[in-house]
Order: sequence, then structure tokens, then C-alpha cells
Amino acid sequence: MTNRERAMNLLRFQPVDRMPAVHFGYWSELLTEWAEQGKIPKELAHGNYDGSAKERELDKLIGWDFNWYRTVGSANGLRPGFEYKVLEELPDGTKRVQSGSGIIERVKPGISSIPSEDDYLLKDREAFETLYRPKMQYTPERVNLEYYKTFNETRPQDLPVGLHLGSVLGDIRNMTSVMGMSYLMYDEDEDLFADIVDAYAEMQYQCAEAILATGAKFDFAHYWEDICFKNGPLISPDKFEEICAKHYQKRNDLCHRYGIDIISLDCDGVTEKLLPTWFNTGVNTMFPIEVGVWGDQFAPAREKFGKGMLGVGGMDKTALRKDKAAVDAEIERMKRLASLGGFIPCPDHRLMPGTKFELVQYYAEEIKKIRI
Repeated sequence: MTNRERAMNLLRFQPVDRMPAVHFGYWSELLTEWAEQGKIPKELAHGNYDGSAKERELDKLIGWDFNWYRTVGSANGLRPGFEYKVLEELPDGTKRVQSGSGIIERVKPGISSIPSEDDYLLKDREAFETLYRPKMQYTPERVNLEYYKTFNETRPQDLPVGLHLGSVLGDIRNMTSVMGMSYLMYDEDEDLFADIVDAYAEMQYQCAEAILATGAKFDFAHYWEDICFKNGPLISPDKFEEICAKHYQKRNDLCHRYGIDIISLDCDGVTEKLLPTWFNTGVNTMFPIEVGVWGDQFAPAREKFGKGMLGVGGMDKTALRKDKAAVDAEIERMKRLASLGGFIPCPDHRLMPGTKFELVQYYAEEIKKIRI
């Protein structure tokens, strides 16, 4: 069987010859570590990104079958984005910068994680109408139609490939900041916040519609959100349902009309309270299912929603920084989840610095031995 057949069969509760060894990429710092340790050639530590030739070469070296996060899409963000510029440099080397989303951030030297938010431009109706709404309009230039007209012939035939649908709320959070989004939703202008979401969502819908109209075929569709943290969502479930559900429904209905029945969503943190909105509007696959300090989220979701809830992920990647016993414990847990059907084990996010190369090789080899 091809890895594409294995993956699609697993998510449709159909027979497979074995479990595929699936991952979700790496922090760049980890690849630098491995190169310095002599675990991988130095040239594989740079320019290594999802779907790249270097990543495929590294997959073979480790024993992975493929990176699940293989999606294509459109220019469905702010167009054009705001100018990235340094506003101030502080004595410790920290820079205050304006991002492409209009957020003022503090970027610390040598740190590649999410910068801290200092300020934001999208504060009121005037800023939305003059600075942001013009950047949220659909134009044909957002979609490379020529690419998609030959997509079915040129895409990898042995791997699953998804259509990236964009985001309903996550991108908006990146424009308003977490603080700004909270103020807009509850204290300042609820109607404005809803208008921002509506305008952005309509543009992204039109982008997806234009791609699918070319006849390009996809194995799944995918959203990125990141609107939860370790204690739950950044928005109340009722407000989320009120403002966002219709946009998921519209985009998911579009996918269904074009034969896409597997729709996944990436949201960090504890997602339990938002799952009903996603599931009821057609999102049926959790990916990458972060474990964090809160533990497994897939088994409870399957128990609540039944076999209609699918999953890719759920393996606590921190075990790969520890020892073989910790990895073995995770493999046993993955076996139990895989036995539920409709589930593909995968580290719960990108492998981080401190991950041990030999343990990753061991995990990739052992996961292939799971039989359903």
C-alpha cells in the first residue's frame, strides 16, 4: 500500500497493511542541535521545511514515512501585509517591531517562539475600514489558477495532500492581539468584531471556492486556529458559536460538495469547549491533538462524538527528550488509541530542542509495527 492509501484507509475505518510513521516537522533549533551532534548532515539543518526535498531526505534517515502537514492553498491572508519594520531597539537587544499583521511585538534575540505583544493597530472602526478591510478583499491574484489546473497530475500520488482553508478566528487574533480581541468582543464594539470576522472569512471562502472550481482534488481540508491555551479557549463557546459557526459551516459545505469528507483543524491548548462548534459544522479530524499538562484529548472526544470524530496526533513529544521507557509508554498509549479506529499516531507538534535523535528513530520504527 502507499502511505496515501494507508492514511486515508485508517481515517475511514478500512483495512491497512501497517501503521504509517507520521510526524509534524521540527523546530529549526533542533535540526541545528542534531547537526552539531553529528546526527545529521549540516546541509539538512537549513532550508528544511514542510514538504521540502531536505525534509524528505531527513525522513528517510530517521525512518519516517511522511510529514502529515502537507497542504497547499492560496494567498488568503492580509494582502498586502503591513510593512515589517523595527520601531525601537532596547538595551538588551530586544526589538519592538511592527509585524505583517499590524501587531507591535517585542522580539528577543535568539528566541524563535511567539513574541510578546506590545500594541496593535486594529483598535476601532476607522482602523478596520481604512487599514484592514482593503487588505481583506478577494482578488483573482490570490489564487494561482494555472498551478491548480495541472495539480492532479503533478501532486504526489503516494502521499495525502490537503487544501488549506485558512482560519476563521486565529488569523484575526494575530491582527488584534489576544488583549485587543478580548476588548473588542466584550467591552468595545461587538458589531465591529463580527464585521472583521465576516469580511475576512468571506475572502477566504472565495479563495477556496476558486481553487476547487479548477477541478483540483484533495485528500482532506485543513484549518489553522490556535485560539486555546492550557485552561481553555480565548473566546467563550457561546460567542464562538454565534460569530464563527456559520463560516465553518459555509466552508465545510463547500468542501463536501467537492467530495472532501475529511476536514481537520489545528488548535493548540485545551479544545474541549470549542469542539462542539467545529464538529457540528463539519470539522471531523483533530490534528495535531496537543497533550500538554492536561493529558489525552482524543479518547474523551471520541467517547463524546463517536466514530465521526477522527484524529491525527496525540503522541506526547516530550517523551522523545527522555528515555526509551518513556517512549515505550507512549507507544503503548498510541496502540490503545489506534485500536479505536479512525486515528493515526503522530507527535503532538513539531519536535523541539532537546529531542534525542536515536529515540525518534526508535519511535518511527516501532510505530510501524502497530496493527489494526
